[in-house]
Amino acid sequence: MAAVVVFGASGVAAVAAKLNGNMDKVDVSALVNPMPSATTEPDPDDPNAGQAVNLLILGSDQRDGVNAEIGGEAAGMRSDTSMVLHISADRSRVELVSIPRDSLVDIPACTMTNGKTTRATHGMFNSAFATGWDNGGDMTSAAACTINTVQQNTGLTINHFVVVDFAGFQQMVNSIGGVPMCIPTAMKSDMAGLSLEAGFQTLDGPTALAYARARKGQGIGDGSDTNRIGNQQKLIAAMVREVLSRDVLTNPQKLISFLSAATGSLTTDTGMSIGNMTGLAYNLRNINGGNITFMTIPFAPAKSDPNRVEWTSEADVVWANIAADVPALGEEPVAPEVTTPPPASTTAPVEPVAPVEPVEPVAPAPVETKKAGQEAFSVDDTTDVC
Repeated sequence: MAAVVVFGASGVAAVAAKLNGNMDKVDVSALVNPMPSATTEPDPDDPNAGQAVNLLILGSDQRDGVNAEIGGEAAGMRSDTSMVLHISADRSRVELVSIPRDSLVDIPACTMTNGKTTRATHGMFNSAFATGWDNGGDMTSAAACTINTVQQNTGLTINHFVVVDFAGFQQMVNSIGGVPMCIPTAMKSDMAGLSLEAGFQTLDGPTALAYARARKGQGIGDGSDTNRIGNQQKLIAAMVREVLSRDVLTNPQKLISFLSAATGSLTTDTGMSIGNMTGLAYNLRNINGGNITFMTIPFAPAKSDPNRVEWTSEADVVWANIAADVPALGEEPVAPEVTTPPPASTTAPVEPVAPVEPVEPVAPAPVETKKAGQEAFSVDDTTDVC
């Protein structure tokens, strides 16, 4: 039904077929253990309706074809951006948890499409993707090894995955007319091809990609991947804000345009169809920006290598909360306000007090800003002030 609402009864099949054809789909079911299984009869619009969804989002640093023209040629394939997107079962809450690529984690033995099986090891998180690509030679092996690594280290079940490349990211940004952002200080990175003046800017596709990729340069930070994560979160939050403000999820033509751009350079699992996407979008159409949270999994410098990080015990709590489908950071119970009635008067009336001199109004408190990448924040929160 959601697809019919979005595409119209007459054009639903043609539009859905076109958009499905845009995506590269790979079947990882034989290489991932365990695979999620439905416990109820699936809803054709949202097969996971009534169930929480965990989606693994990977940013591909693939350098061939159009992507080589954008980012320059390089051998192999890496995944430098990784997020777990959790959608609550009641579709009222979305959480995106960034995983630093330099996280030291247990990488399980991974089986490839060619039958080869790698040895289990302990290393950087993003080496799981490279291990699959280098030994299996395809996206299926790379994605499956990454999913297995996420599941082993988090205890989560990954329902679906999406890999976005350079070209696809640019197309998504351009499809919504660019991304308005506050740039508090001028930013310049020759390596990333980024040059931004301070102030409010609307980033087009190429500029947004450069902003997301930049690690070193003027106004960018300490050059670490963990610092870059904050900029990536702010950018995606701004994109979400723009999608919500432009009613992309509720306007059929806008949603079709966005999905057409978004699916142009996506690789996903065979279970993720346009019908699934539109069903999820339709069920999330009324979500409040304050219920869309971004955070980085809690980490500290690794004891074995100061250039790497390891997850803290707080990370275990985050993953456990997501697995239980409760807010990732937990909720402190709010004590009900108790009003005590004043005692009955037993004394004589008090003489009126002379009026007090007027007091100058207090200046409003400065806007509280959240440090993206270091603190959790929502789409409605302020992360920069211009």
